[in-house]
Amino acid sequence: MGPTISWMNEDRDRRYVTPLSAPIHNEVAAFWARYVTASRADPSVPLPPSWCFGDTVELAHELIELVVRGPKRATAGAVAEYDADGELLPSVGDLSIVTDGAMRPRALLATTYVRVGPLSSVDEQFAWDEGEGDRTREWWLKAHTWYFSRSYARLGLEFHSDIPVVYERFAVLYYEG
Repeated sequence: MGPTISWMNEDRDRRYVTPLSAPIHNEVAAFWARYVTASRADPSVPLPPSWCFGDTVELAHELIELVVRGPKRATAGAVAEYDADGELLPSVGDLSIVTDGAMRPRALLATTYVRVGPLSSVDEQFAWDEGEGDRTREWWLKAHTWYFSRSYARLGLEFHSDIPVVYERFAVLYYEG
């Protein structure tokens, strides 16, 4: 099992505080060029979007490590966050470049599965595939309730246990570091 995320501790709100900046376009483009060269991918494929897991530098660092060094092969996002950012929901086959908390590109992901459902509909297998904490549904619900409660507060929305969530599985096509 990969590193254990510590955001279930009582001090989690004090630990995850550093705001994220935007990805650095030239570094993302260089990462993509290295992938294209290493994999002999079609160079005419456009640069995929870049993003990071979580909402703070600290959380982004921890979660990307679970992708490149551990078991994380799934993620979940509130539909309200996509709406607020003006982003389309992921689709099977989508590519994306994921950064760490310093906005350095670390991994190229391909979406392999997407389902939208209530937060409370998460199952044991999805919680396991997300690779966080003890990988149980109970831990997952507590962690994501904490996270989405903060997100909804920032968006000025009322959180409840049945908020619509995008459940996404992915394959890691390429990573660095």
